[in-house]
Amino acid sequence: MLLYLFITCLSFLFFKTLPLKPLPPWACEMRLLSPWFWKELSFFTISKLTKKSFSIFFLSPFPSKMSLRRKPLSLSAKVENVEEEDTPEMSVLDLPELVLECILERLPPDALFRMTGVCTSMRERCRSDHLWEKHMKQKWGSVIGPAAYREWQWHSASKTDLVDVKQGKQKGLMRILSLGWPFSWIRSRVDDHSQQRCSLPADSIMSWYLALETGRFWFPAQVYNRENGHVGFMLSCYDAEISYDPRTDTFQARYPPHGRRAVAIENGVPWERLRAPPIETPPHDLHMSDCLNELQPGDHIEIQWRRNKEFPYGWWYGVVGHLESCDGNENYCLCHNSDTVVLEFNQYTHGSRWRCTNISRRDHREEGNEADGFYGGIRKLRTKEEISTWKRLWPTEVLE
Repeated sequence: MLLYLFITCLSFLFFKTLPLKPLPPWACEMRLLSPWFWKELSFFTISKLTKKSFSIFFLSPFPSKMSLRRKPLSLSAKVENVEEEDTPEMSVLDLPELVLECILERLPPDALFRMTGVCTSMRERCRSDHLWEKHMKQKWGSVIGPAAYREWQWHSASKTDLVDVKQGKQKGLMRILSLGWPFSWIRSRVDDHSQQRCSLPADSIMSWYLALETGRFWFPAQVYNRENGHVGFMLSCYDAEISYDPRTDTFQARYPPHGRRAVAIENGVPWERLRAPPIETPPHDLHMSDCLNELQPGDHIEIQWRRNKEFPYGWWYGVVGHLESCDGNENYCLCHNSDTVVLEFNQYTHGSRWRCTNISRRDHREEGNEADGFYGGIRKLRTKEEISTWKRLWPTEVLE
């Protein structure tokens, strides 16, 4: 008991002799804080800093000039952080859902793509198919058809299979490493990093748009007046594989081989010379005509034609004419009741063997010979846009 009293008195005398400084102004406020606050602050701050230090040390690459030491946070800085968290700043994600959706719908493709790098939530929104469908239709709708879509599905499926194989190898490697590494949370952190670095879904419309825009994807389409308007292909349209060149805003076309000829390549094909295939008949197959019974003089048509049976078909523009026995008077014309249909190609001069041909309305199949070529299926042009496109491509001089 005496020993305890002696120690207490000695301590009192020692501390009394020390010079006392006034407390800082925040000390009074700190006395009002609950002990539970200090307990939670110290525990969560220390645990958070510990986790962050471990993640930097094990998962992040070391910068060449960055120090691994961190300055300790002062108590005043901690209090300021707590006050700032109580009054968060306004962000784009705080906007109403409908307003944010309207803003994203009005962004051009390049701005919408840049928005995917803002944050995870914005990335998921800006990758939505319904936002990119409009851009796809506006820019690529005139040259993209069902055949190109099927080609893209096959392309994206092959890419998905390749990614699955690579991910399977990575998972196998992680399984081996996990046997010798006791920290399970590091595995989950690595999985999170790999998910952040993963590329776009292969089958998304945004991914398709970017593949088209960068020229990485070749797709089937048809080219008017192929090979830079070669005289032998005037007013025709042939199938080709094309890709976009963003530097010149034109296309490169690869035409299939004609007989023994090698693959022909044409550069600098403008947009106005391209179209999506209006029907899905392959270039080497005969199109089954379904308009023969309704054809009459004045109708605009396209007909398949090829030089010989080794060549693919091209589509050639023509009009339905009158029989030789008809004077062209609409009041007395009976050409629509005849089994013979006259097709005229007025881009050729009178007397040319390419100027006119006759086909059977009832049992039309492929007709022709090795000298004049072979005429195949017929499709009637039903829109003004198709007819005006052919007239715009009309040659400046009559062909022989």
